[in-house]
Amino acid sequence: MKEIPPEIRVFYDAQLVKERVPETSRFHYRKWLRYYLDFCTKYGLNQLNTENISQFIDKLKEKHQTEQQQKQAFHAVSAYFDIALPDKDKDAPLKNKKKGLSSKKRRLQSTNADWRPVFDALKAEITLRHYSPRTFQTYRGWVRQLQGFTRSKDPKLLTASDARDFLTFLAVERKVAASTQNQAFNALLFFSRHILKNEFGELNDVPRAKRRPCIPVVLSREEVDRIIERLRGPYDLVVSLLYGCGLRLSECLNLRIGCFNFDTGMLTVHNGKGQKDRTVPLPRAIVPELKAHLEEVMDLHEKDIKAGYSGVFLPDALAAEYKNAATELVWQWFFPAKTLTLVPETKELRRYHLHQSHVQKATRGAVKRARIPKRATPHTFRHSFGSHLLQANYDIRTVQQLMGHSDVRTTMIYTHTIQSQTKKEAISPLDFGPQDA
Repeated sequence: MKEIPPEIRVFYDAQLVKERVPETSRFHYRKWLRYYLDFCTKYGLNQLNTENISQFIDKLKEKHQTEQQQKQAFHAVSAYFDIALPDKDKDAPLKNKKKGLSSKKRRLQSTNADWRPVFDALKAEITLRHYSPRTFQTYRGWVRQLQGFTRSKDPKLLTASDARDFLTFLAVERKVAASTQNQAFNALLFFSRHILKNEFGELNDVPRAKRRPCIPVVLSREEVDRIIERLRGPYDLVVSLLYGCGLRLSECLNLRIGCFNFDTGMLTVHNGKGQKDRTVPLPRAIVPELKAHLEEVMDLHEKDIKAGYSGVFLPDALAAEYKNAATELVWQWFFPAKTLTLVPETKELRRYHLHQSHVQKATRGAVKRARIPKRATPHTFRHSFGSHLLQANYDIRTVQQLMGHSDVRTTMIYTHTIQSQTKKEAISPLDFGPQDA
């Protein structure tokens, strides 16, 4: 049985949400729709002819489906008609449905609006502001969900009520986390201001999930060592830098050979979060391993040059300004990917850095093998870096600078992960001795 085409699935799921179909029943609704589409294909019927639904139900009766199942199937196919048929035909009786309407008029986008210029403009605005590619992916995802929720309503006709209904749906129906809801709110705010040029307003009456302070998971030094011991190269070096330098995963994987200065023992992080640069000390304990890894990267680079590859990917327009930069050693990734990437526009083969998902998968496996009962991810090592520095009596401003935090309040969260050095240690009353009672 064929799956529902993606262009149908996104609008159909939105319609089920609008009709308040319970989440536990949506799987069955999609199943009935697949059955109906296969039924029409098998017998050469028009999928959008509403008279075919009676034949479909008769077929279910022959298959000895229960009356309740038949009613659910009828409702599932009717929801498909609600998004597939024009509004002028939707309210008419089934027997009066017009036949022979062109497929162009029966497009799933109920308003026939084309959102492709919207996404092109969104990419242009984010690129203009030098935002991270991940920011574009996130904002595009939320705009796509808004498109599906409004059934591809013409973007020019979107109002504050559309955004309000969508955000309310996220908070009330989907019960998303506070951070997720705030992310969606920021994406729609950027979309309205810079793409639609139409301010939605403050949206004060939108139910907002209250964000609660979350204390990060922190590993002990022993646990960090146990995890690193169970990682193979180059993932052990990646995790060592995450913990030893307090790097974000994206910052670590974007390191190039020119970022390392072994003479001074410093590492320069370029274009971190917020497009900020900073320097951190290199862990002396892993310098020999870093130098050995650098030799392997240099050997790989020489093989790429001899094979005629086009070098690495470069940021922004650097490749246009410096023609040979992509093949220069200083610009090579410190953690290069094992395979080459084909650039469709130029048909060139270029090398990218390790993918984040590979590091995440390797870390999960190492944590499991180390039998550590904590929800540890690559970002946990950055949290551990900040906590262990505070535990070693480093002042909060130094830790803030090393971690690249814009606001010291972000760094202050790590004070909750360590025991205070000035206050009396809090213990459980069960641990009180007779003299303490």
